Amino acid sequence: MRTLDLWPISLILISTLMCSFSVQANDWLTLNIKGGSDELDTNIRAHLGPLPTSIVQRRTFIFNTEDSAIAALHSLGYYHGKVEQEVLSPEQGAWALNLSITPGPPTLIQWIDMHLEGQILNDPVMINWLNTRTVKPGDIVNHGTYEQLKSQLITLALSRGYFDGKYIESSIKINRDLNTARLTLHYDSGQRYRIGEINFEGQTLNDNVMRTLIPFKLNSPYSTTRLSALNRELLDTGYFANVKVLPQVNKSTDLIIPIKVDLSSKPSHSIELGFGVDIGDTNETGIEPRVRVTWRTPQINRFGHSQETSVEWAPDKPKFLTTYTIPLSHPLDDQLKFRIGMLRDKYGATQVYDPSNNTFTNTGELEGNKRLLGIIRQQRLADQWVLNYSIEAIREYYTQSEVDYDPTFILLGTSISKTIRGDNSLDPKSGFFQYYSIEYADPNLGSTARLTRLQTKYKWIDTFFDKHRLVSRLDLGFNLAADEDLPFIPPSLRYFAGGDQSIRGYGYQALGPYLDYTSATGEQTRQVVGGSYLIVGSLEYQYYLTPTWRLASFIDAGNAFDTDQIEPIVSVGGGVHWISPIGPIKFDVGVGLKETDTMDRPWRIHLTMGTEL
Repeated sequence: MRTLDLWPISLILISTLMCSFSVQANDWLTLNIKGGSDELDTNIRAHLGPLPTSIVQRRTFIFNTEDSAIAALHSLGYYHGKVEQEVLSPEQGAWALNLSITPGPPTLIQWIDMHLEGQILNDPVMINWLNTRTVKPGDIVNHGTYEQLKSQLITLALSRGYFDGKYIESSIKINRDLNTARLTLHYDSGQRYRIGEINFEGQTLNDNVMRTLIPFKLNSPYSTTRLSALNRELLDTGYFANVKVLPQVNKSTDLIIPIKVDLSSKPSHSIELGFGVDIGDTNETGIEPRVRVTWRTPQINRFGHSQETSVEWAPDKPKFLTTYTIPLSHPLDDQLKFRIGMLRDKYGATQVYDPSNNTFTNTGELEGNKRLLGIIRQQRLADQWVLNYSIEAIREYYTQSEVDYDPTFILLGTSISKTIRGDNSLDPKSGFFQYYSIEYADPNLGSTARLTRLQTKYKWIDTFFDKHRLVSRLDLGFNLAADEDLPFIPPSLRYFAGGDQSIRGYGYQALGPYLDYTSATGEQTRQVVGGSYLIVGSLEYQYYLTPTWRLASFIDAGNAFDTDQIEPIVSVGGGVHWISPIGPIKFDVGVGLKETDTMDRPWRIHLTMGTEL
């Protein structure tokens, strides 16, 4: 076998690439720079500007080259540099301009005199900025860095309300004999302005409601951070389509700046359409489409009331839910919600044993019809925690083991959650969600049975090296109830697994503990009725092919279970995701790795849309 030595070829390729970085060419002129560092090379090209595109431009370009190159050396602290210029002018083809650079010794900063005066000396943000500056004695002089430092100080001072600030002195003094430089920056900030009256224009809300949306006290020291917080607060309410917060510096008096806020309301009504579909072999049809229509009225009256009504359709699973929201002490931080819903859902599977084939055959599912009425108070606490406490009345009709049930539950509950996003996009690069809840029902308070219900959920997202993204989640649930009360716990309060937000590859809420019984016709029947406990986890790896397309692979595991029925389930799969302008649209295929007592080894296609946090 003959082997090929790739080492010389690698050197040739590397040399070719290096040449491609050092040589710049067009149809009129080829520019080649030798002898300087990459930084000098880049700076010289920036000073020279674009290559010529005509005979006249070429003549001017060559004439000015030496002066421009010397200026580029000076700007980086090389005051003794030399530039040798060679022009090759063949009769045919582009001319060649070769520059040989001898930088000479660099000029070093001998000392820096940065002196601030005025109220800025008491501003911790400005002091922190000063402490993080990296320019120091011994560095090579860089005029660009010096100008950037001046600009940063002015920009930060203006953002903090020092509108009368000015430089008393700003200079760079060069000693060419000693190759040293002295940098001087003397800045007088004057007094800091304050935020005055805030005038809202274009709003139809009560003045008291608008005042609660100001996240700072009037007469606070001016800062663009405070005005940005006001802008964000107004947008987050959902009342407004556009918000412009305009400081009127030219109308300031006695260091007080009035603020004008231009607002435009959202449309009185909006309709949102969502859809999804599961395709596979875990039910009779193999296809489970879902369509959801959401109607929102962001502002019903001048007190900021709003409503959201959602109607969802899936085969034999219609759902209706409406929520009316009343702001209390704050439109975002303190809300009272009234919720009414009618929901029909199907769970697990009902199967009849076929002795001729020694198998169970699906004949239906456990169906629950629920009516609910709830009152929830939602508060946003410090550090973005969201606290809910509620009372919810539900009545659910279902048939289990051929026995009809219609229990009533009055659930007292509370939950707390927090979502951290690495960015505000619909497809965040990082984030963490955590949720904890407890609900309690008691016969003494009007419930059919005593029940304590605990749930916790986590989701973690992180992106590595721009293109590699991990998404993991963990869902835990516990129902504490007496054994004799378990049949009276309605299906909507039990735990099931399966579906695109649980264990992919299996149907929605298809997994869980089952009961065996003999039907009235004498048939041996098995029915999945859900469990008292839930543990489901997932790990997904995503790779970005482009900023808007990615591939995904995942593993899901867990199940709903009882103490006497524990059957771990694992599924794997992958998919293609499109990051659309309205959020990620995901096409995933999941495959179950094992058969269960109630299901053959399945596969499913999941098409979903929506953000993951």
